[in-house]
Amino acid sequence: MPRSVGFKYLFEKRPELKIAIFAGKGGLGKTTSSAALSYKLSSMGKRVLCFSTDPQASLSDIFEKDLFGKGEIEISKNLYVLEIDADKRIKEYVDSIRQKIKDMYKIEEIPREVEDYIESAVAEPAMYESAVYDAMLDVVSQNKYDFYVFDMPPFGHGIRMVAMADILSKWVDKITEARRQAYEYEKVASRLKREKYTEREDQLLKELESIRDRIVGFSRLITDPKGTAFTMVLIPEKMAIVDTEKALKMFEELGLRMSGVVVNQVYPPAILEDPRAPEYLKKRVEAQKPFLREIYEKFENLILAIIPMLRREPRGLEMIEAVAKELWESTITLDDLEAISKR
Repeated sequence: MPRSVGFKYLFEKRPELKIAIFAGKGGLGKTTSSAALSYKLSSMGKRVLCFSTDPQASLSDIFEKDLFGKGEIEISKNLYVLEIDADKRIKEYVDSIRQKIKDMYKIEEIPREVEDYIESAVAEPAMYESAVYDAMLDVVSQNKYDFYVFDMPPFGHGIRMVAMADILSKWVDKITEARRQAYEYEKVASRLKREKYTEREDQLLKELESIRDRIVGFSRLITDPKGTAFTMVLIPEKMAIVDTEKALKMFEELGLRMSGVVVNQVYPPAILEDPRAPEYLKKRVEAQKPFLREIYEKFENLILAIIPMLRREPRGLEMIEAVAKELWESTITLDDLEAISKR
């Protein structure tokens, strides 16, 4: 009995799954895998949202539609796609901060030094990440879909946000306590001042607590052991293998569980036995052998699916359907990888 792999078996083991997250470096097939799983689940009758959070990826290219910044767009029956405009979201968030400052302090113009601080904060990479994760939380909290598939930025960003959650929560708690002590001092000093101070203080505390709650919410979202599958995508190349090992180590250090890995762009070993196969293809199979051997030896128990090298670039629903079939139930088995590892 061949040892078959595919997301079909993951869903059989974990029927309560509601979210799939694909991570890894750019160009390895994260976006393709995200689109393929979304297509497959939608074809099974589930209402699915495929959400790209990677600025370098493009669901627009894969689905051959202009999706960027257009909101949730229906691609086919039950399948919806969302490519957020993170820059626009950051601008809206920063504008709301400016307005809160004006309302809080009853001013028409924000002081230059405060404006400089806001502009420097916008330039920080963390601001982009925060906008992305806010958007993720927003779409899931609306509960409009049966399943959500997220195409994430490179794995380190998301994992760092998880690590930040506990630190930020403790930091906000300390700031909150310090502000409450200051409030007690102001209350003794002046009843009138207390009233104005209380209004400002409540808004400041609410803003801090809101930031903490959203980051903690994001952490819970991607680490939910029952409802979320966090998956790395790699290809038979040395750097992809090294990056996947690093990701696994980061997960272990944070006490998190990775659901598994998808091995993409694999030349089927049967090519070597096919007398009609051109010589250049056989050479490519040979070139992949040592890396497939390493993948099998290091990740055997984590391999969720094996996707063969496609004849052409995966664009359009026809090609996405082909990838979806392999992602759901791979034609290349673990036995095939083991056979390669022993050659």
